[in-house]
Amino acid sequence: MAEDDVPFNRNFPLKPGVVEEVRPGIRRVLCNNPSPFTFTGTVSYIVGRGKVAIIDPGPDNEAHAAALLDAVSGETVTHIFVTHTHRDHSPNTGRLKAATGATVYAEGTHRASRPRYESEKHSPESGADREFNPDVRVGEGDVVEGDGWRLEAVTTPGHTANHLAFAWPEQSASFVGDHVMGWSTSIVAPPDGSMVDYMASLERLAGRPEQLYFSGHGPEIPEGPRYVRFLIRHRQAREASILHRLSKGEADIPTIVRASYIGIDPRLTTAAGYSVLAHLEDLVARGVVATGGDPVIGGTYRLASD
Repeated sequence: MAEDDVPFNRNFPLKPGVVEEVRPGIRRVLCNNPSPFTFTGTVSYIVGRGKVAIIDPGPDNEAHAAALLDAVSGETVTHIFVTHTHRDHSPNTGRLKAATGATVYAEGTHRASRPRYESEKHSPESGADREFNPDVRVGEGDVVEGDGWRLEAVTTPGHTANHLAFAWPEQSASFVGDHVMGWSTSIVAPPDGSMVDYMASLERLAGRPEQLYFSGHGPEIPEGPRYVRFLIRHRQAREASILHRLSKGEADIPTIVRASYIGIDPRLTTAAGYSVLAHLEDLVARGVVATGGDPVIGGTYRLASD
């Protein structure tokens, strides 16, 4: 492994429902919703003491809501923050708001990164929470303060169009949702996600000073900007492998996945296909790759120079 490489970290022994204080003013609780996409489950965070905020209440899961409310027993939940509107992050918001009366902050309702092409018959994003609507919409640079804490919104579209990170500069920490994860790369699945947006958001995070990242799944990430630069190189290498396969002739996405994702968990093959599509959308827009018609999951692709 190269000296500037950063390995994935799948060591995350936290058990569902257990409250863990990871540093002063930051606690986390794991939801019991493990899967190939969520790792050991969704991690919700509690910020502050006494009057607190909850970040990402998690899926529609009564037991997880009860665990979060038990964790803040005797305290007041004043704020709820949501990084994005996938169904493993936002649906429990209503349950917690009903119990606490807290104000809900997020970028906005769910939306796709681009309009759906008429030739797209299949929706890759069955996991969208389309019922979510925040009380307060926040965007880049907006600051929300509570009792002993201060969170700054950082717009990080890519995994979803409405994805936000929440930085706590005084703690040199950032709650990065699913945009950056230590156990795996994030899925970018058009039209819900956008590779162009995702890469730009990685650059935005890499340019910020916060060092410790707390993700929506898996362990915290030390040296966050360094890890982000690793992810940027990882995506660039994925693009190179796609172009290498196309240099041998035109191919459809399943063929490219087989060439680029050696030894992939079969349950993730479809998701890998959509990540390849996200790269191909970018490459087609840049004039590097060509396809007949719209760049869609069922398309065939070739180098534009061929």
